[in-house]
Amino acid sequence: MNGFINVLKPPGMTSHDVVSFLRRTLGIQKIGHTGTLDPQAAGVLPVCVGQATRLAEYLSGSEKEYLCRLTFGLTTTTQDAWGQVVARRQHPRLSLEELEAVLPMYRGEILQTVPMYSAVKIEGIPLYKLARQGKSARPVQRKVIISELRLLEYSPPEAALLIKCSKGTYVRTLCHDIGQSLGTGGIMSFLLRTKAGSFHLYDSMTIENIAHLKAAAVLPIEKKLLNLEALVLSGEELLKLRQGQRIKLPEKDCARLHDFSGEVTVWSDAGKLQALAVLVPANDCCYIKPKKVFDLE
Repeated sequence: MNGFINVLKPPGMTSHDVVSFLRRTLGIQKIGHTGTLDPQAAGVLPVCVGQATRLAEYLSGSEKEYLCRLTFGLTTTTQDAWGQVVARRQHPRLSLEELEAVLPMYRGEILQTVPMYSAVKIEGIPLYKLARQGKSARPVQRKVIISELRLLEYSPPEAALLIKCSKGTYVRTLCHDIGQSLGTGGIMSFLLRTKAGSFHLYDSMTIENIAHLKAAAVLPIEKKLLNLEALVLSGEELLKLRQGQRIKLPEKDCARLHDFSGEVTVWSDAGKLQALAVLVPANDCCYIKPKKVFDLE
């Protein structure tokens, strides 16, 4: 059993809970998710099964899309509605114009401070464990990209936002920072992930549906593969690739890929994924050498 499951994670389950459930349901241990979704959040959680777990690193880096609700007038320890309230403003006076004026500050490449209640590790210890022990740590900052930040609705003291962002973006931190910029404070009070790479909310499945369908819920690897250049090789070439040899590409492929460097997918004539390979351009031709070989027949 190899492929992906587009899980509609319900609120209240951790990403690890989902993986444990799938292992019991499908009777297979080699299962992993491609990026944690907070326990209180709901939405798209792509899960890799069998040999597809070897592709998790590629899927986890894809762009994410969220719908969230930002509630003004509160600040909490976790930057969301489930933390301890540390500051409260009963009636923040905030106009629509003031809110819209701040949003451009958080579009494009921005620098985020990772929240203390997160799984990021400092010297091997997750920040959330330090936070629960009342300990502090040096701030961890990272660059993220907010490709879209759109106000969908504003009904004080709440705003509904659509967010498209890069891997590693903390939506609750974004809500917190917007609130701080406006002087009102702010928390994330709702989060729904609607897209993760090529996985969409509209074709996700509840855990109840997965329990009913079992293996039929698993999408073939070929259906949800990464956006990489593709090559089709003959049987003899595939055999050499499986043996670890580098393969010189035909002229037509060299012409198409000569200015491209990176990884490519390799397929058989029957349309089965065979390998991930690294493209190596040369002076008048190019080669591929295997990186990950699959057995999906």
